[in-house]
Amino acid sequence: MGGLIFAIDHVVHPPALDDKTIVVTKAMRESFIRNFSEDGDQLPTDEQLKNMIDSWVASEILYREGKALGVDKGDEMIRDRIAFKLQVLVFDQVQLEKPSEEQLHAYFEKNRSRFDQPEQVSFLLTPATDEATVRRQFEDMKAERENADLRDRTRVFPNRPVNSLAQSFGENFRTALLSLPIGEWHVIQASDGWRIARLDARQAFQPAIFESVRDQLRLMWTTDETRKRAWAAVTKLKSAYAVKIEQ
Repeated sequence: MGGLIFAIDHVVHPPALDDKTIVVTKAMRESFIRNFSEDGDQLPTDEQLKNMIDSWVASEILYREGKALGVDKGDEMIRDRIAFKLQVLVFDQVQLEKPSEEQLHAYFEKNRSRFDQPEQVSFLLTPATDEATVRRQFEDMKAERENADLRDRTRVFPNRPVNSLAQSFGENFRTALLSLPIGEWHVIQASDGWRIARLDARQAFQPAIFESVRDQLRLMWTTDETRKRAWAAVTKLKSAYAVKIEQ
């Protein structure tokens, strides 16, 4: 990694002054905010917005340094692909030692939630509609005369983490679903309307055991450590640039 940084800093001719200034325009910031969620209904936190800007700035730096190294010679590459080429070079320079038991245990404790199996539920859910319609559908269901369209549109949600229910369907739905007896249909109000739900299974939270996830731990530690050291190299490159963020 040091050799690569040295090569970039000392062998490549330094770009013009303007090439060392990166401007994150107001329009770009608004675009990051607008495109944070697929539906555009969620706004990023200040930290999330900062992370998106940092990621874009890093990509722009890699693009410019990649151009300086000539990795774009011979073909016409878009900005992100050129940046990716230099990113691969940076990652290839990272040499990791085998993690010690102490490092693995520390990583496990710090990231335990990534290995624990959260409480999960499996359930069926009809499409959202108004209360009058859903209660009519429910009566038809109890009388075993529901139409084929309703059966076809009823979705199965297998092994859904309980902590994701409120975000998707609302806190009231989460509370109501978890109170249902197994295998019975009930009318429930969700954040997007009224539904008929059936709770089919519920699996308790299961904490991870270090020995059972050792191989996965080692792989994830290697991935995270490689990314951290590669990011440190990009950060060193970043020190040569002036970043301006328009408000």
